[in-house]
Amino acid sequence: MNWRFVCVLAAWVPALLAQSPRVALLEVELSNMVSYRMDVSDPAMLASTGRLVDSIPNRGFLGFVGIADVVAVNGKPAKGLWSNRGEILKPAPSPGPNLAIANVLSDDHIECTIDLFTADGTWVGKLADRGLTGTGSIGPTHPVLGGAGAFLGVVGEHGWVTWSTPMRRTSAQEDPSVRQILGGGKVLVRYYLVPKQWPEVEVTAAGPSVYHADGLPVTASSPARAGEVLIMRAKGLGPTRPTLMPAGFKPFGQEPYEEVNSPVEVTVGGKEAEVINKIGWPGSYDLYRVDFRVPATDGAPGMVALRLTAAWIAGPEVRISVQ
Repeated sequence: MNWRFVCVLAAWVPALLAQSPRVALLEVELSNMVSYRMDVSDPAMLASTGRLVDSIPNRGFLGFVGIADVVAVNGKPAKGLWSNRGEILKPAPSPGPNLAIANVLSDDHIECTIDLFTADGTWVGKLADRGLTGTGSIGPTHPVLGGAGAFLGVVGEHGWVTWSTPMRRTSAQEDPSVRQILGGGKVLVRYYLVPKQWPEVEVTAAGPSVYHADGLPVTASSPARAGEVLIMRAKGLGPTRPTLMPAGFKPFGQEPYEEVNSPVEVTVGGKEAEVINKIGWPGSYDLYRVDFRVPATDGAPGMVALRLTAAWIAGPEVRISVQ
């Protein structure tokens, strides 16, 4: 056995275990999901009735459009719109009548788009995915091809998780303005995302860039205290208002300061801190200032975990000294 290799590997293990996950998870709750089947040939019949309408059974190449409302992201209230469009294929080695034959079992070809907003109606970003919707052990997984807003440059996967109410299928004769009245399906979907840039606390050779109000750094000899407002230098928080231009396109301006558009959360020792402001650092292309109030933490004074979350994506953990 190569004992030198074993010793080197053993030295790496603590660092490897301390690493944060490099895939972000968004769990999105959708409600009132309805799939409108394009089963009419006369355009005058589209969206022509406000009552429930039976749709024709599955048939190859029949198009459809789906719509649903976003009600929560990662357990927090949110708003938004999910929509898809595609064609029925239902490929199988032994397909039913009017469906596609294939040497594997699969499902329909679908393109999905989701627009995510905060609970107060602030647009955060968009995700787009497409592909054959797998079945069975494959799972209904689509590749996420990209995003906009806070999700610019992401890649990943999108799939169903749990249906609490089945999706309702109807004819395109049904008026979509009554979708929420007539009701539809409820489902929890997952997006596994690899962001182009993670939200994170800036770390230099001196440690995390977290400062007291007087500009002096938080250190073991000058720890933070519960109730104190600290200043953090951060990265990866996305577009700022009012322009919502991609971060890095131009330096952040002076007063009036450019506020980060995405929801931003800070936790200290696992407890949520009050975020007082979140702005682009004036003159910088990719640095942000986040002011937050230190919550009371459990346990003895010492080094505690500090984590930054933006657009529901949690960044890597750093540690600061808290008295």
